[in-house]
Formats: sequence, structure tokens, C-alpha cells
Amino acid sequence: MAQPVVDASPLIVLAKTGLLPLLRLVGDPVLVPQVVVQEVQQAGSTDPAVQALTATTWLVSVDPGPASPVLSPYRLDAGEASVLTWALSHPGTEVILDETRGRRCAVQLGIALRGSVGLVLLAKQSGVLPLARPALEALRQAGLYLSDRVMNQALALVGE
Repeated sequence: MAQPVVDASPLIVLAKTGLLPLLRLVGDPVLVPQVVVQEVQQAGSTDPAVQALTATTWLVSVDPGPASPVLSPYRLDAGEASVLTWALSHPGTEVILDETRGRRCAVQLGIALRGSVGLVLLAKQSGVLPLARPALEALRQAGLYLSDRVMNQALALVGE
């Protein structure tokens, strides 16, 4: 099983929808770079993701160090850069990213990648969720941008 490291967006939308435990399908513990922790904490103590960071023992804060110079051409935000920096220095890491720039960078650098949608599909395929559609709709409601085309493609992959 890969060692997962998660960015803010998946952490936030999964916490808001009650789907945070899906992260454990790809590994335990789930690593959260300190920059991502700081970004999430800006939402305040009543935010579900902030509460999850405090109360969830399998979410472990890590310090990836300074951003890898390899990432500079990609113009990533600090959270994405920290997630990918960790992955570059720890082979076998799977990154959990939703933003397009970070995902493209991971693909180009050959880093294992999954997003919030991929976690839902894995949960459906593993029998953890009976249906993917309600979870994907919940992610949309929580703020994840998910076009109808991508939604339909994802659902087709799991026979819905």
C-alpha cells in the first residue's frame, strides 16, 4: 500500500462531507504537510477539516522541507508544492490532489496520484460505498469543482 500525502482541497471536501475515512483506503497514516495544516486552519476552529486535523490520529503532520526546485516551472501553490516535494523525496508516496496544476505536475514527474473523485471510485469498487453518485454529489456541494462530463465518466467507470 502506498504512503499517501494529502493536499488541502481533498482534506477539506472529504471532511465537510463525512467522507474523510476514505483516505485510509490508500494508506495509514495519511500524511499532511505542515503548510497544508496551516492553510486548512485558516478556516477557524469550527471547520470540519480543522476539527479533523485535531481529532484524527491517522492524519499525521509532516515537514517536507523547502519546495523542490524541480517544481518551480509548474507555478504551484504552497500546499501542492509541499505535497509533491514530500513525494519526490519519499518514493512510494501517493499524492492526493484535486487541483489541475498539481495533478499535471504529478503526472509529468511520474508520481502516483489520486483525487477526491478517485477515492470515491475506489470506495465503490471496494464495497465501502454502495453507490458513488451520492458521494460525488456531496463533494460537489462541499465545493469540489466537478463538471457533468467528468461526473458521468467517473460513474461509468463504476457501472453507475
